[in-house]
Amino acid sequence: MQTASLFLFLQPMGRIMAIDYGKKRTGIAVTDPMKIIASGLCTVETKVLGAWLKDYLNKEPVDTIVVGEPKQMDYTDSELGGVITAFANALQIQYPAINIERVDERFTSKMAFQTMIDSGLNKRQRRNKALVDEIAATIILQSFMDRKPY
Repeated sequence: MQTASLFLFLQPMGRIMAIDYGKKRTGIAVTDPMKIIASGLCTVETKVLGAWLKDYLNKEPVDTIVVGEPKQMDYTDSELGGVITAFANALQIQYPAINIERVDERFTSKMAFQTMIDSGLNKRQRRNKALVDEIAATIILQSFMDRKPY
């Protein structure tokens, strides 16, 4: 029985992925297989996001996808709220074995920009909107990880 328990412990675990969905670009972040470290992965053009996800999910095990939930200050949906909800619902239908979670993403772009300043990036580098989206996805992922025991 101990051997079986050890074997299960050593099995690779699926990652957690975070998605900062945008009209033009979507930031992606993932954890390591042990779900300890959140790292920015890339930014994908939203129009090719479905194909990109299919390819990535065929190569890497993912247990959970966290989709940012844009809210206004009064907690109502932002202008993209309905589109992102439809996207999250479509993910759940297309990938029923993957847990789809939502996380409030208010202020993540501002936090990402501040992170870029704190990191010493110059003004030209801070104008890189793709990098902002990737960092925002990382913040969404870290926020999710901070509130869930893994």
